[in-house]
Amino acid sequence: MIFKQLFDTKSSTYTYIISSGIGREALLIDPVIENTQDYLDILNSLKLKLVKVIDTHIHADHISGLKELKTQTNCLTIMGEKSLSEIVALKVKDGEKIKIENIELTSIYTPGHTDDSYSFLMKDRVFTGDTLLINGTGRTDFQNGNSKDQYHSLFERLLKLPSETLVYPAHDYKGNKVSTIGDQKKNNPRLQVNSVDEYVELMKNLKLSSPKMMDIAVPANIKGINLKEFEETIKK
Repeated sequence: MIFKQLFDTKSSTYTYIISSGIGREALLIDPVIENTQDYLDILNSLKLKLVKVIDTHIHADHISGLKELKTQTNCLTIMGEKSLSEIVALKVKDGEKIKIENIELTSIYTPGHTDDSYSFLMKDRVFTGDTLLINGTGRTDFQNGNSKDQYHSLFERLLKLPSETLVYPAHDYKGNKVSTIGDQKKNNPRLQVNSVDEYVELMKNLKLSSPKMMDIAVPANIKGINLKEFEETIKK
């Protein structure tokens, strides 16, 4: 299997390229539009055909590469069924399978960070978007975020996975690349709560500033923009 974890330094976003082997079909998770050519170069070097690309949710800190990748490769764009994205061709339900050759992902509806947040389980690993971060959790104070919903997504969905399940988030700000469900249960400070009310209180007092690109990124990711449109937007 080919598995590549790529990092965008500007937004601290992780993007994942997955394939069953050289010369086969490929799937990409959470692309950043500025890095489109880097993705295409990697795909070409491995003779991979990009057939599906997934966003875990509508991102607020960067502009997604979904539309540009579709324009250049004619891949199938995928998000969860709660997404407001206008450029997604396939919106999957909770528990729905996404397949490419020998690779299979199962969608898990994990709202809380946003109301359209989905995680994707692939055998021994789970792509958690911004719902579960390494030693953190996604903020819940915008885009219809809800701390109670996130608590249930964490404690009743993701943390029910086997302890050895690898955790691959959409972001990290401290250089962490991967963890496990078991490690997060023990060491993630935001998971050391005894009730949903305690978690809600914890999240209410984070007092975080808004993402710098939020006013641009959210509407752009709902509408979907390509590289040319992105460059024009940044100039304004």
